[in-house]
Amino acid sequence: MKIAVVILTFNESLHLARCLENLRQITDELYVIDAFSTDDTVAIAERYGAKVFQRKWINYANQFQWALEHCGIEAPWVMRMDADEYLEPGLIKEIQQRIDKVPAGITGIYIRRKVLFKGKWIRFGGFYPHTLLRIWRNGVGSIEQRWMDEHIVLSDGATMLFKEHIVDDNLNSIHWWVNKHNNYAIREMVDLLNIRYGFWQTDERLLRANGTQAKRKRFLKEKVYAAMSPGMRASLYFLFRYVVRVGFLDGYKGFLFHFMQGYWYRLLVDVNVQEFQQKLDGNESREDIMALLKQDYNIHI
Repeated sequence: MKIAVVILTFNESLHLARCLENLRQITDELYVIDAFSTDDTVAIAERYGAKVFQRKWINYANQFQWALEHCGIEAPWVMRMDADEYLEPGLIKEIQQRIDKVPAGITGIYIRRKVLFKGKWIRFGGFYPHTLLRIWRNGVGSIEQRWMDEHIVLSDGATMLFKEHIVDDNLNSIHWWVNKHNNYAIREMVDLLNIRYGFWQTDERLLRANGTQAKRKRFLKEKVYAAMSPGMRASLYFLFRYVVRVGFLDGYKGFLFHFMQGYWYRLLVDVNVQEFQQKLDGNESREDIMALLKQDYNIHI
């Protein structure tokens, strides 16, 4: 087939076989970049014929860009997937039928994503449709160098949208979900601190790109949400999602998701930011910030 798929993994034995079995319907060029898993992730990847590379984890953007530059990808198209995702049958058919017919001037393809939480499709609260640039011509796409919310950006060309869906369906426990978002909160804290202190140059290529859903969300997040009071913005964001964007229509599991992801998580990020600023105690030089991130959060910038 004409697509190479890149997947980053760490202890993904619960999901990886489902993902790779699904992807084999569109390609046999699969790349798994593993952060030294301690389960049988690597064995599963090899069983499905994936080319496996192991590399120490820094962050998602760093790991993924390394894969684009060092895996020797041969296919004319590249696709980004997470191990807990899969393609719906309609998208498999759409890729098979349309990828060879994409006009030459098109260098990127947006895909709609469905998010499932405990088996429930989250349709409201602004979470659907969620379109992401997931397929691009080899050599044209790279990933933003950020600690959180990183997107693929194109060096040139136009984009198009496929109609069918990727599904994000994580099967782990709520305990795992909470721990994951604890780690996400630290990563997002770094990006928010950088907006205020500017201790490294922000990758702003997405904001300079043509209008997309991701660009609009990034602008609102960094120019509007980040400027609001930390004491109120998590509450306002949750109310916006749950009431204005009718997230309540997602039912009980939807309430859990919107509350945990739209309120608890956003509040956790703000608490981490405030705690970090208190630790600085007025010492806001780049060197002080970098030293504290390394010492307390094992983040090396």
